[in-house]
Amino acid sequence: MKNYIEHVSRFSKHFDQSPELLGEDDIREYLYYCITEKKLSEGSVNAIYSGLKFFYTKTLSRGWDLDKLSPMKEPKKLPVVLSQSEVKAILEATTNLQHKAILMTIYSAGLRVKEASNLKISDIASKNMQIIIHSGKRKKDRNTLLSQTNLDILREYWQAYHPKPFLFPGADKNGSISVRTIQRVFQNSKEKAGIKKAATVHTLRHSFATHLLEAGTDLFHIQRLLGHSSISTTTIYLHLRRMDLLNVVSPLDTLAGIQND
Repeated sequence: MKNYIEHVSRFSKHFDQSPELLGEDDIREYLYYCITEKKLSEGSVNAIYSGLKFFYTKTLSRGWDLDKLSPMKEPKKLPVVLSQSEVKAILEATTNLQHKAILMTIYSAGLRVKEASNLKISDIASKNMQIIIHSGKRKKDRNTLLSQTNLDILREYWQAYHPKPFLFPGADKNGSISVRTIQRVFQNSKEKAGIKKAATVHTLRHSFATHLLEAGTDLFHIQRLLGHSSISTTTIYLHLRRMDLLNVVSPLDTLAGIQND
């Protein structure tokens, strides 16, 4: 709401008129100005378009003949992925037991940071070696992996802290650790490990999926572990695999009689 109001306000100030007095030609001119003069990104221009469309169609109940001005296509960027040695370095740089347990759990189970924050003691199903995720993205429940190494550190952590009901409580012992705190923990450990990649704590989730794929795990299995609604979302990790692990021989090397070791 705040962003939409700001977009309409800037549009109005640009022409120094009430937006009620402005029309489709003005909207076209303004969007062109945002692209060519202000050099705004595709995402920013699309947000302005959406804000103006909402204002004119919902607030003023006007028609909208600008659908042919389809939203700009944003360039798709592959997510950053850490190598296994980089993940290990980050974990080793994390000396606080609670913080190490959080980062290990996120990477080991492929969790979103909010999912890790919301974990409760009862969500660790050690008998089945699973972690139960309640109300993940789009309010969906799912089960994901509980590795033996992850279970070992969680048991060590529980013996030291005895947390409840949340697995990772925050300053308020009855509440969970904040997402911002987990993000800060990751950044501090990444800096200590000397890693320069533009990685965030969410990169651990991307790395989990990519490393599973490189190890030969089926793409549909990875989709279920991550909680993706569509397999097309999971296929992004096909582009992130290290080609040297796939035993793929370039056709040029085949012509030259070179084989992979």
